[in-house]
Amino acid sequence: MAPIVLEKLSSNKHHEGTLTKYKFRSVVLGGLDAQFNLFLPANAAQAKVPVLVYLAGLTCTEDNGAQKGGFMRDAAAEGIAILFPDTSPRGAGIEGEDVDWDFGSGAGFYLNATNPKWSKHYNMLSYVTQELPQVIEAAGIPIDFSRQSIFGHSMGGHGALTTYLSSLLAGTKQYRSCSAFSPICEPSAVPWGTKAFTGYLAGGVEEGKDRYDASVLVGRVKGAINVLVDYGTADNFLHQLHPEAFLRAARDAGHDEVQVRVRSQDGYDHSYYFISTFATDHIHFHANFLKA
Repeated sequence: MAPIVLEKLSSNKHHEGTLTKYKFRSVVLGGLDAQFNLFLPANAAQAKVPVLVYLAGLTCTEDNGAQKGGFMRDAAAEGIAILFPDTSPRGAGIEGEDVDWDFGSGAGFYLNATNPKWSKHYNMLSYVTQELPQVIEAAGIPIDFSRQSIFGHSMGGHGALTTYLSSLLAGTKQYRSCSAFSPICEPSAVPWGTKAFTGYLAGGVEEGKDRYDASVLVGRVKGAINVLVDYGTADNFLHQLHPEAFLRAARDAGHDEVQVRVRSQDGYDHSYYFISTFATDHIHFHANFLKA
């Protein structure tokens, strides 16, 4: 098989580093073109740097977090790269792919589809955890994927939590820490999640609950865990998020407030105004583990 070639679409100097958009033909996503943004701090010119993966929410692309998250000033100061994948495959041409804003394009839910209708293309879990790191390493970009953490917003917060917890349960410990803004914490019990699981997974909600529900997975994890969650009390989508269910499951499993912190932020909503307000906290949280 021919090597995958990264095409550079744009590059901008940013906080003395660079933010670059790339495109490549993804095998995992069924041969579709995929785009991502990558911020490299200035110190990447001297040595490989740790990386923080940001997963965006419903309807978003690889650009939302990069343009509105407010992450790069602190990432540059800490010497940490940030990788911004897209939220779904694009242009698969599947019937129903572009009917609803909360399913299909822009709504990949960071899982691997098992429903044959979707399974050729909708494999965002493997794309984020396997293919992207392999492609970036093969291109010679100075990222040290042995020092990797993950965070995200809303659907991306769900993806960050479940990807992190699944890696711990599998024993790979691919990510050193995880944080989330307004994550969907109990997707098997809310409309966004049940719609995604019913559509993408052959086993429906039960398969989703077993494999992709953070409030279930956290109860199975034993040993060290490093999680920070923030949500706003004025979030119009709070009924879709269930942070209290995740916190309860974590405490029932014996994870204390050092291992799992869930913070309610008074008056904040679901937007990037909220995210950018607490971006510094999240970058420094991860720096504690990525630079250790």
